[in-house]
Amino acid sequence: MSIKEQLAPAGTTQATGRPQHDAAPSPHGTPGQSTFKTLLGIGAGNAVEWFDWAIYATFASFISGQLFSKADPTSAFLATMAIFAVGFVARPFGGAFFGLIGDKVGRKAAMTMAVGLASVGSLIIALTPTYSSIGAGASLILLVARLLQGLAHGGEMPSAQTYLAEVAPAPKRGFYSTLMYFSGTAGIVAGTLLGAILTVTLSKEQMGAFGWRIPFAVGALMGLYTLIMRSRLKETKQFEEQKSAKAAHGTSGPSVFSQIMANWRQALQVIGLTVGLTVVYYIWSVSTPAYAIANMKMDPATALWTGVAANLVFMAVLPFWGKLSDRIGRRPVLLISALGAAVMQFPMSSVVRGEAWQLFIAMSVMLVFIAASASIVPAVYAELFPTAIRTIGVAIPYAICVAAFGGTAAFLQAGFNAWFGHSVGGTVFALYAIVLLLITAVTVYKLPESVGKDLRG
Repeated sequence: MSIKEQLAPAGTTQATGRPQHDAAPSPHGTPGQSTFKTLLGIGAGNAVEWFDWAIYATFASFISGQLFSKADPTSAFLATMAIFAVGFVARPFGGAFFGLIGDKVGRKAAMTMAVGLASVGSLIIALTPTYSSIGAGASLILLVARLLQGLAHGGEMPSAQTYLAEVAPAPKRGFYSTLMYFSGTAGIVAGTLLGAILTVTLSKEQMGAFGWRIPFAVGALMGLYTLIMRSRLKETKQFEEQKSAKAAHGTSGPSVFSQIMANWRQALQVIGLTVGLTVVYYIWSVSTPAYAIANMKMDPATALWTGVAANLVFMAVLPFWGKLSDRIGRRPVLLISALGAAVMQFPMSSVVRGEAWQLFIAMSVMLVFIAASASIVPAVYAELFPTAIRTIGVAIPYAICVAAFGGTAAFLQAGFNAWFGHSVGGTVFALYAIVLLLITAVTVYKLPESVGKDLRG
């Protein structure tokens, strides 16, 4: 089946566009807006958000040398990663703020504002003076910029994935939902690729002086473009129908707080689904190349190119898992992901020993299993909640979980190695990841199957 056929609305034929009478009706889409324009607006904005977020981890070793004291390089690197974690603290607040906008004003408004704020954060980092120029003020400015990006990213994923789930045809929602991590990883790959190119074309001194600032400036410019693109999207049909129904009845409906309290079980399910995935994803997709550079003295360019190659593997398998979930259900695919990643955590951690081929194999194997969850969690999250709180219902528990576990993953990995030594530290961190993955597996096991669920109501 061609990509064009995959993206054709459910209930129509590709050849004629006329309804298939044997297909179940599925309300979806944004009337008057092409599928391509819709997916491009979601995907491009999400890619920029993830680019802005991930280049910090990619260039952490350079940032630590410029915006922190050079007296103790190890402490400077740990402080840099601590600010990476602190940025996650703002996510729950961003999730609440943008989630409320998404459910009250519209998904489109929340998505547009989030990508704009993230780009402002990147611009600030690009222009931050060095530690040698203004002392600790450099670290403070960096902290403020990361908090702004944390607010933005806390709202981006829930609002964008809610928009995507609502415009997707129900029988293909799993396949459509792969766009979130596909586009997000494309942003990460673009950042890593840019880093690899810069480390090859610029000297180490030039990278320290100005080269590390270039990706942040690029992120700010791309954000302006996607801000305009998203502002031209139309609101989802489900949100407009709900808004019209409330207006017709002359009521705003139950309060957001009361609806969240009524759906507290779903909020806990979001946390359970996310806790294992967020740790292994940030470690194996984002920070492992930087970890190899800092702790195993791997050549920076080699490590970054290897990270690009492994993430391309991740992107390639995402659509496969998404389509498989539409066929066999969400739960089997999620269980394969959580249990597979748990089983492979120790073996793949032991494979990484400083060589590029070892890094590629370990990252690729882990990312294939991680992709199974990453491909469909946007759909699963949306299928848990009613339309009225679909954005904020996901946003708050998701952001809290990512802040508490995903945001601290790279810091804990580096910290365990610094505190206990590489061998013991690596074992402790692997056990930590496995326990969280098993929590995710138990959550999935108890989760009702939701494939093909009608998102109206």
